[in-house]
Amino acid sequence: MDKIKILEIAAEAGQSNAVLLEKAKELGFNVKVANSTLSIEQAEILVQYAIDGTLPQGFTIPEKKSKITVSKKIKAIKKEIPKEETTPKEPNESATSQEEPKSPEDSKEEEDSKKSTLRKKSLSRGGITIVRKAKPSPIKEESRPKVEVVKTQNKSAQEATQVAQSKKKKSKKSVTAKESGIRLELIGEGGFGSDIELFEEEVVLLDFSDKNIYEEMKRQEQQKKTETSKQRALNNASNKHLQGAKTIRRSTKKKKHYTKINDNVEKVTSIEIPEDVRVYEFAEKVGKSVGEVVKVLFTLGTMVTKNDFLDKDAIEILAAEFEVEVTTINPLDAFDYTSTYDAQEVEEENLQERPPVITIMGHVDHGKTSLLDYIRSSKVVDKEAGGITQHVGAYQVTKNGKPITFIDTPGHAAFTEMRARGTQATDIVIIVIAADDGIKPQTKEAISHARSADVPIIIAITKVDKESANIDMVKSQLADNNLLTVDWGGAYESVNVSSHTGEGIDELLDVILIQAEVMELKASPERKAKAIVIESSLEKGFGAVANVIVKDGTLRVGDNIIVGTTFGRVRTLINDLGVTVKSIGPSTPAAVMGLNEVPTAGEMLVAMESEKETRELAQKRYDHTRAKELSRSTKATLDDLSLLIAEGQLKSLPVIIKADVQGSLEAIKGSLQKLKNEEVKVNVIHEGVGGVTESDVALASASEHTLILGFNVRPTGNVKKRAKELGVEIRSYSIIYELIDEVKAFLGGMMSPIISEEVTGQAQVRETFMVDKVGTIAGCKVSDGSIIRGGGARLIRDGVVIYTSKISSLKRFSDDVREVKSGYECGIMLDHYNDIKVGDFIETFKEVEQKVTL
Repeated sequence: MDKIKILEIAAEAGQSNAVLLEKAKELGFNVKVANSTLSIEQAEILVQYAIDGTLPQGFTIPEKKSKITVSKKIKAIKKEIPKEETTPKEPNESATSQEEPKSPEDSKEEEDSKKSTLRKKSLSRGGITIVRKAKPSPIKEESRPKVEVVKTQNKSAQEATQVAQSKKKKSKKSVTAKESGIRLELIGEGGFGSDIELFEEEVVLLDFSDKNIYEEMKRQEQQKKTETSKQRALNNASNKHLQGAKTIRRSTKKKKHYTKINDNVEKVTSIEIPEDVRVYEFAEKVGKSVGEVVKVLFTLGTMVTKNDFLDKDAIEILAAEFEVEVTTINPLDAFDYTSTYDAQEVEEENLQERPPVITIMGHVDHGKTSLLDYIRSSKVVDKEAGGITQHVGAYQVTKNGKPITFIDTPGHAAFTEMRARGTQATDIVIIVIAADDGIKPQTKEAISHARSADVPIIIAITKVDKESANIDMVKSQLADNNLLTVDWGGAYESVNVSSHTGEGIDELLDVILIQAEVMELKASPERKAKAIVIESSLEKGFGAVANVIVKDGTLRVGDNIIVGTTFGRVRTLINDLGVTVKSIGPSTPAAVMGLNEVPTAGEMLVAMESEKETRELAQKRYDHTRAKELSRSTKATLDDLSLLIAEGQLKSLPVIIKADVQGSLEAIKGSLQKLKNEEVKVNVIHEGVGGVTESDVALASASEHTLILGFNVRPTGNVKKRAKELGVEIRSYSIIYELIDEVKAFLGGMMSPIISEEVTGQAQVRETFMVDKVGTIAGCKVSDGSIIRGGGARLIRDGVVIYTSKISSLKRFSDDVREVKSGYECGIMLDHYNDIKVGDFIETFKEVEQKVTL
């Protein structure tokens, strides 16, 4: 007999398992847990009892004897259930027994409603429908193999439902094959814990073991999906009709996009790209994927990402690989404000003669600044630490009513960049050579800078007043460097001068003016200014300061200026005499204040009309430079990675550099970065223009053993106090080579010392003695030097070193001694070695450490 679990009945009745379990026990049913099962008639009795507390007629509770009202419907059920097992026809008779008599039409409509309910697999009102497979017994066509117990509570609602459901009836044959089951009426009012009336709601419980029911459900579900897909297709067609134009346009765009890429792959034979092109930009230009470009470079040992810049070599390789002709352009041309300035037309009547700009160059201590001092009648050299020029200075003097601008550059080896900037701003170069010293390395470098700048060269031979002066030697050396003076049949003017006696100074100035007159130097004071930055610094109370020489136009207070990636408005102009002025003309030096940051020395300064244009242009240049720097920091070749791994073994000296001006800062940084070998190096973790600040001290304390090197700057009281608290060492210098020499000494102390051996003595073995549990003792006589206990020892046999060890025991007679000198006998025992023979030599030595310097 079919069984139903308590928990299933509880779920359908809307009550808890515990309540139904308790009710079942009250009715005398043999149940213990929620998984216990009941027969169908017991389930109906339990549901009726649980909902309204009534019992079917003829059913009594074993424990209690109480009067129970019984209806005709219960008799029908009691009759029906026992006969269901024997004959399938009995239920038809019992099914006709109802509380209210129904007409044949009502019965037919109700039958149709039941059939429709089974097919729809849905919830109907009024009870639980449990659909199960019919018993395998012969069933007549007109018979109904199910028992129906229906309590009609709302006939009009039921009839409306039956009319709606009857429209979906199948053929009689197909229905009778699938509607086997028993419907249990949930008698009484709906107690499902809901505010909605559920008087006629019934739940169909399907037995999926019935293959026919399952297949019918599957067929109906498939039919529903088919109808849904047809409806969706109709909707899509309608949408396409309504939005056809938009859909076609979008579709065409996508198709065109892909077609364009394919065309590029086939047709691109030449491209035009910027010099600083990224990987993905190059890939787009040649119509290739980024992966293909990266793969080509990777096979050549270069690892890049799509945002990295490609160098010229990589571009050439890729061009050959993809068979395209590449033309490079400079992307900064669009931001090149100097080219825009130079392209402006200048009227001839506005051009006026301008003073020449003279750069004095030469080897350190050859008298460049002293020569300029005499010309200016001032003592500039006294202001320079150690008498060595460590800044680029610009001064203006007047000779015969005509101004001449001089640029004094350092001669020290560290200031190569400064000398190069000096030649960029100059019209004429004066090479200073000491008559008693001749041409030196920095002299040759100065000559190279002058030649590369393609400017006239005048030779000034200084210190001719000294007894050791040898002018002919100097001219001979000049000839060796392809600088033939006029008196030697060449084209270069040569003047003998002395800064002490003033000899040749006027002649030198006359030569300069004649050369400038020949060059016809002209400029237009009416136009906006263009100048070159020869030095820059950060001054307290002024901010960023740029020392400039105007090359063309007039620079005025209030002008909007741009210098590389910096910009601003001219607030103050101070000339070489320290006087504040309103404007400066061509070839005039001055200090400019008003920039937002310290500019890079050597950049061009240009005055512009619009402040907005100036700001935007500087920002674009900054963004481009910044992106390029970031890309460079991510690029690495396989060789670079190997080098980085090797450098991981290097000992480094971390330093923070602070200097008074930009030129000195880059000179110091460049010199320190050259101080390295395979074992040590200098690591510049930060550099800046200006004094030492507390933030510099904090940064140094975060890095172990970091030095702060200050050049022409000194820490204040608070900074010193903070540095002492954090244990940070600050070193201040005023002479650049002293700074470099001291850093060299630091690096030398970090390097592994050179270890050398020093032989202390030698002894010959005369006799050997074997001592149990001790070893071999060699009786020796010291033949040279002295034998020292604890030092290194070598056993030499027939001139060949047999063993290297230490002397573990040294005795003279029976006493332990530390040292035995030449001519004395002693007993020697070597550490962990006993194979000593007569005639061997024992040589002692000690290791000596020597410090290494760069």
